[in-house]
Amino acid sequence: MRGIGDGSGTNFGTGSTEVVVDGRTLSYADVVAVAHHGAHVTLADDVSPRLERERAVVDDIVDRQVPTYGLTTGLGTRSSYALPRAELDAFSVRTVRGRANAVGDPLPVPVVRAALLARVNGLSGGGSGVRPQVPALLVAMLNARVHPVIPEVGSIGASDLCQLAHVGLVVIGEGSAEFGGEVLDGATALRRAGLAPVGLGPKDGHVLCSASPLAAGQGALALHEAAALLALAQAVTALTYEGFRANTSPLDPRVLGLRAAPGQARAARELLALLDGGELGDPRNARRVQDPVSLRCAAQVHGAAYAALEFADAALDPELNGCGDNPVVLPDTGEILSSGNFHTPALALALDTLALALAQTAAVSAERMRRLLDPAVSGLPANLSPHGPERSGFAPLTKTAQALVAEIRMLSAPVSTDPRHGADAVEDDSTNAALGARRLATILDRLRLLLAVEAVVAAQAVDLAAPPALGRGPRLLHRAIRAAVPRLDDDRPCGVDVEAVSHGILGSDDVRHALRALLGESSSPAGGTS
Repeated sequence: MRGIGDGSGTNFGTGSTEVVVDGRTLSYADVVAVAHHGAHVTLADDVSPRLERERAVVDDIVDRQVPTYGLTTGLGTRSSYALPRAELDAFSVRTVRGRANAVGDPLPVPVVRAALLARVNGLSGGGSGVRPQVPALLVAMLNARVHPVIPEVGSIGASDLCQLAHVGLVVIGEGSAEFGGEVLDGATALRRAGLAPVGLGPKDGHVLCSASPLAAGQGALALHEAAALLALAQAVTALTYEGFRANTSPLDPRVLGLRAAPGQARAARELLALLDGGELGDPRNARRVQDPVSLRCAAQVHGAAYAALEFADAALDPELNGCGDNPVVLPDTGEILSSGNFHTPALALALDTLALALAQTAAVSAERMRRLLDPAVSGLPANLSPHGPERSGFAPLTKTAQALVAEIRMLSAPVSTDPRHGADAVEDDSTNAALGARRLATILDRLRLLLAVEAVVAAQAVDLAAPPALGRGPRLLHRAIRAAVPRLDDDRPCGVDVEAVSHGILGSDDVRHALRALLGESSSPAGGTS
């Protein structure tokens, strides 16, 4: 497991970008900039006046002792219990301490930073009634690189309650935080960073534990990566097309127009753009009249994944740029009303859908690779070995591919339909959205490895098929692969080749940017644009 000190690609040394938080316009690119590159965070000018106005409503309700959930009453099954005025500040502190019950390995630093940013953005848009000092400290923690230690298990999707409480502990100078590569107690981490804890007033403790910023933050990172990986899946598929000498007639827009399935027109258009400049743009140069489904229907499978990504984008943006608190403050009328905005069924269902779509993408990738190894189908040497059947070639690599597919398939099982219960008969539904986002990150990691397997095999197929001219996308990818990994001659360990392609090529910003340029558009969903 990756621990708190593992940046997983984080490079704080290049964090010169500034992200201005206003509660309404945070993009996935912003989340990536802060989470992975240490971008500086500032609050928009209108945030503080908005929070001050809402806080005046909270103070008025407290002064008048109006029964209000989580403010002047208890929480959950204790919501009918009226809190004494003198106990409200202490109740906020107890709310944080009593709910810091998450367990397991610490979340990676980029996920923690994404969650902090998502919570700051949610508070900045209004509705929570929090004291302005609280989001101000969270921003200062981000900029000073003070990262609360948040165990990975504890959210059921009806707010990331038990995990967010670990952030609250650091805010009050308790708990644990990573600073400067060390895990310290919260008070020491803040002090070394030149910061000080914030005293909690009424409602502040509940606000620190409310909403779903872990699901939103990790979801934003996952969707940003999913968009990039789907573009890479297209490029790897195009490379396989070249090695297989595939028939591109199924990509003809006239064919696809007869059944306008979601996403397939985009997927086909991108594949043709990648193949432009080679011979396969003309189906008459194909080797077969009709190819196996994993090649013939790549546009349908990848198109469905694009559609699932758009569905997830539509569900995630409100979590990233909305108020997930309960209750919510309405300053125009001076009211505080009960809310269901903390609940995340749309996001959980969308993340489940995307996980299933990525599992299908993985399955056809493995099958395309297997077709390349079969001389009866591909017309190439068995297992793509230039030395004939006395060599194993890439045959053993099929086991690695199968193992990756099996893990992805297992991880794609829906989490939004698990049993729901909590707080007796009061909190009787949940979504597991945070779990959905966390497992999606693992799926994407495994999918990148699987696409690297296909890419390594497809590059060998291209070498053996020796087509007169490659399309622009396959040519770019083949050159990048061959600059890092030599073609297979005699049998050798290929796992290191797969790792090199996965991290050094499919994970390369240069390769990703070059592919986006070839496709003529961003491969990010709408929320991923700046």
